[in-house]
Amino acid sequence: MSATAVRTGVWFIGAHGSVATTATAGCAAVAAGLHPAVGMVTETAPFAESGLPPVTSLVFGGHDVLDCPLPKRAEALAAGGVLPHGLPSAVGAELGAAEAEIRIGGPLPGDTRSDEELIAAFAADLLDFGRRNGLARTVVVNVSSTEPAPAPDAVRLPASSLYAAAALRAGCPYVNFTPSTGLRAPALRDAVAASDLPYAGRDGKTGQTLLRSVLAPMFVQRALPVRAWSGTNLLGGGDGAALADPAAAAAKNAGKERVLADTLGAAPEGEVHIDDVPALGDWKTAWDHIAFDGFLGTRMVLQTTWQGCDSALAAPLVLDLARLLARAHEVGLTGPRPELGYYFKDPDGGPAALFEQYQALLAFAERLRGDR
Repeated sequence: MSATAVRTGVWFIGAHGSVATTATAGCAAVAAGLHPAVGMVTETAPFAESGLPPVTSLVFGGHDVLDCPLPKRAEALAAGGVLPHGLPSAVGAELGAAEAEIRIGGPLPGDTRSDEELIAAFAADLLDFGRRNGLARTVVVNVSSTEPAPAPDAVRLPASSLYAAAALRAGCPYVNFTPSTGLRAPALRDAVAASDLPYAGRDGKTGQTLLRSVLAPMFVQRALPVRAWSGTNLLGGGDGAALADPAAAAAKNAGKERVLADTLGAAPEGEVHIDDVPALGDWKTAWDHIAFDGFLGTRMVLQTTWQGCDSALAAPLVLDLARLLARAHEVGLTGPRPELGYYFKDPDGGPAALFEQYQALLAFAERLRGDR
């Protein structure tokens, strides 16, 4: 079967959210030639012959507990400047088709189903999606709101792990683009080890931590000791509301801190603060204050400010990951894919510095090319 004849499913957990909506609308726009594939690393020259599924072959669906039709969500994002004006109507048919494939997730308030019943229901949705659409494979991508880390004595799996377990059961490669537990729940250890599926995660690296993974190696390579590294995030929208929960914010910050600790050799003084500012909507500002020593102990400071839209930063990366995992599954690769650590704050192995991660990703593209 030719590459153009194969259809690949992308199943979003959090399908009505900003990232999934932007990715779905954006993929349709790129496929139709309405906009260039800005931010999609897989559309650059090194990946041209890697056998990745074309953007025109991707079919979208997903789970969400929120009932907001995808076309309406896209219109709201366009009104906020996240999507280009007029794009929701230009790709209305594609948004409508994806909306028809979105199913109610869970657990919902008052839901009495057991973990096993929820996993079985989610897996059935995935299998049905693949059968009805004639898909060669479906990649499950978690882009839902950050959940708090589960308590050590928790008797139920967190929602992210229920969806991850369903992906395993349905034979779907899995991407965790959030800091949530996902496949890392201890109760899933045996199922993960027994699966023959490729997976990648955790916590997509889109803005502040992306910059940290570039700057931290600079200080190490120039032998400039970092005394303290502090930061603040101001954001609104669904992420801002979710991260107003201190437990969810702690889960988010763990990945940010890990990048510095892994690169610098130890975590410097300082913390990252996350503030919910609803007026910012889907836009955010991230500020970093880095105190370091120069020659003869000269005290110096570097400050950075990152302003942008997380949805627009994340969407092309999500599409990259879905295509890369689909191809990895096609050629028979299994287990965690450290080569994809380039995309994550808390990856499954691999280097922490962005340049080394990019080189590993290019080597992965070459490997996929060789398996054609």
